Amino acid sequence: MKRIFIDTNIMLDLLGERDPFYEPIAKIATLAEKRKLVMVVSPISFATVNYFLSKFENSKIAREKLRKFKIIAEICSLDEQTIEKGLNSAIKDFEDALQYFSATESDCEMIITRNGKDFKKSLLPVMTADEYLKSLVGK
Repeated sequence: MKRIFIDTNIMLDLLGERDPFYEPIAKIATLAEKRKLVMVVSPISFATVNYFLSKFENSKIAREKLRKFKIIAEICSLDEQTIEKGLNSAIKDFEDALQYFSATESDCEMIITRNGKDFKKSLLPVMTADEYLKSLVGK
C-alpha cells in the first residue's frame, strides 16, 4: 500500500478546512479512510496543528479533530537520531528537516506539501495534493 507523508500545512489545511487547499487533501483523506493509501504524519505536525487549531477553535474541538484524524493517519516516530539528522541538515527550516527525515525513515514514497519549496533537496518525490490526485488519474 502506498505510504505518503503529509506535511504540517497540509494537515492544517485538512483539519482547519482551509480553502482553497481543503478539497484536494479531503479527497486524499477519503482514500486513506478507504485504506487505499497510508497517510503518515510527524508528531511535530500533530502538536503544531493542535496549537493553531486551538487559536481559532476551542481546544476541545481541536483535540477531537486530531483524535478522528489519528484513525486514518499513521504517526511516525521521532527519535534522537532523526532529531540529530534534522539539526545537522542543510534544510533551513528545522520542522521541515524533521518531517523530511521522518518521511524517509518511515518508508514513505513521497511527500505531500503545499509547495515544493519546503523540500527542495528531497530525495523523495514532492507533490502538492492537486498534483498527487492528477497522478492517480488513469491508474
